[in-house]
Amino acid sequence: MEPQYESCVACPRACAINRNEGKTGYCGETADIRVSWAGLHFGEEPPITGTGGSGTIFITGCNLRCKFCQNFQISQDGLGRAVSSDDFAKIALKLQEAGAENINIVTGSHAIPAIATCLRLAKSQGLSIPILWNSSAYETTEALDVLDGLVDAWLPDLKTLNPQLSGNVFFAENYPSVAKKAIRRMAEKSPLVFSDGKDGVTRLVSGVIVRHLALPGKLADTELALRWFADHLEGKAALSLMTQYTPVSANPQAREIDAFPNRALIQDEYDRLLDLLAELNIENGFYQELVADTEWLPDFTRTQPFSSKLARPIWHMSVGFL
Repeated sequence: MEPQYESCVACPRACAINRNEGKTGYCGETADIRVSWAGLHFGEEPPITGTGGSGTIFITGCNLRCKFCQNFQISQDGLGRAVSSDDFAKIALKLQEAGAENINIVTGSHAIPAIATCLRLAKSQGLSIPILWNSSAYETTEALDVLDGLVDAWLPDLKTLNPQLSGNVFFAENYPSVAKKAIRRMAEKSPLVFSDGKDGVTRLVSGVIVRHLALPGKLADTELALRWFADHLEGKAALSLMTQYTPVSANPQAREIDAFPNRALIQDEYDRLLDLLAELNIENGFYQELVADTEWLPDFTRTQPFSSKLARPIWHMSVGFL
């Protein structure tokens, strides 16, 4: 039981319900921490993947309702299995044993108090690789402070700075103001540090990589996000410009997308994005090639949700350790 859940304000929704009594707020979760899948993931940015893969743990539930979420089975449909703090620690330690470069916790914003408890236990039992916090950035600075001394690097989304778009597509009109504060707090906590290994591979040790997914037909919104990054974070964080937007037909929310054309980016849009990076002198970071591919879309009902080249399963909600 986490005291913070007695009247939960663990995220910006501030539902103020008692999760310790089994009640659920916007995130759909009680005080239990639930996990859907854990494994070595090889599809992250190169300094995160390294050679051993990122030890990724997918947390069930979410405090957003993104209409195009590729992980909707776990973020919105509730696929997952309750784990104890000891179970969570064992998963993290198993990933470390399997050669993971880091522990990459995905979508844990609504479960920060419980995850902090789990990480302290795992560290006391020998977890020593870096901890990465992979989130939407829809988090309060007070909640992020709970992770002090536990998280080494941060992988926040900067989805949009357009309140109208964030209300329509992400169901959080205040997302822009919240995310900007959260990301700046992350950058204050962790200076950007990369290390060059003896194997010639550069790895992220500390700092922030801000991820922005460009949406089709919404390049003006991407420009807003990139200009904010250039003005406030260039030199303090790295940027990851993602161009992988893919219609997720299996997600029921996708039928409600009307704020932009529900298609992949086209070449003219991609070329404009590269021009923007040059115009804004954003040099520290990464951008994706424009490749039309749906193979990476996961199915978390399977023990291997991804293609075999993208991931190696270690734990699944249906069977435990594999």
